[in-house]
Amino acid sequence: MIDIRPFKGLGTFRNEWLDAHYHFSFSQYYDPSRMGHGKLRVWNDDKIRPQTGFPPHGHRDMEIITYVRSGAITHQDSMGNKGRTEAGDVQVMSAGRGVQHSEWNAEDQETTLFQIWIEPAVAGGEPGWGAQKFPKSDRSGAWATLASGDEADEALPIRQDAKVLGATVKAGETLEYSVGADRHGYLVLADGSVDLNGKDRLNARDGVAITGPEKITINGVSDAEIVFVDTV
Repeated sequence: MIDIRPFKGLGTFRNEWLDAHYHFSFSQYYDPSRMGHGKLRVWNDDKIRPQTGFPPHGHRDMEIITYVRSGAITHQDSMGNKGRTEAGDVQVMSAGRGVQHSEWNAEDQETTLFQIWIEPAVAGGEPGWGAQKFPKSDRSGAWATLASGDEADEALPIRQDAKVLGATVKAGETLEYSVGADRHGYLVLADGSVDLNGKDRLNARDGVAITGPEKITINGVSDAEIVFVDTV
């Protein structure tokens, strides 16, 4: 089953420094039909003004993946970690039994990012954080694993039977993916436009919820950047 979720239909929040769009219920946006997709609980599309951001706050029992689309985000947490993640790169925080952190746009330009929350397989445990560079050239016309619960993958670790994938396609290129039975896929176009299964046009920041078993074929209409979550 495939459910297309256009960007214009997402939940929204805006204040003086944050312009956010929510694929699932979050904060003051509530839609009982969009409480998550499998173990995927949150997919937020955030635009953060320069020299602003999220002050210190707490999380627990959540795998939090941040995919930076433009600009950069600076992370600092109660474990003593501090790092700056640039456009196209990824950071993962396993909140475990509890952690405090801040996310700040210390740049002189807007930062845009996707923040993805996946429920862990087991509650509690030691919190952790890591970041990694993922050159777009390494995922041109192919899927690259950015974060994974499979230790065999050369990716940032997450504590769930799930993968976060990234790919880029040029106009005219084709990319395929099969979502297995009893699994859930969620795709968001970070940039560009594609045709899905030869019939549905997706534009930047549109989302697609996929319930397996289902095979999708993506055809590039204009150069596009894709982020995809596959989870139980």
